Amino acid sequence: MDKSNLYEFDSKDEKVIKTFTDLGMPRNLAKTLVYISNVDGCRSSEIEHQADLRQPEVSVAMQELNRRGWIKKQDLRKKGKGRPVHLYTLSAPIEKIVETFEKEKMKEINDIKKDLNDLKNLLESN
Repeated sequence: MDKSNLYEFDSKDEKVIKTFTDLGMPRNLAKTLVYISNVDGCRSSEIEHQADLRQPEVSVAMQELNRRGWIKKQDLRKKGKGRPVHLYTLSAPIEKIVETFEKEKMKEINDIKKDLNDLKNLLESN
């Protein structure tokens, strides 16, 4: 692995990760998403090393990013035997992903407001 091509988080990235986690996104998912958003393509092993995550943590994050449709996986040709190697990229610009995340959070807020109003109405009717 050529370390000169690897991305290192800066203070802005750390703030973005913290904000995502403050909004309820698991930290490993946020770190993985931010890493992928800063590179043209990467392997999961690069995320492990640069985001300081263990392989199972990256694997779970990648499954969630894939489930949400936020990443694309490209198979890389590999000589010989062994595990297949994949290159991961975002399926949309990070700004679009943030818009989707914002809509999810706004729906949660509206659901909570509705539940609180329902609770108040139930208690007032007693």
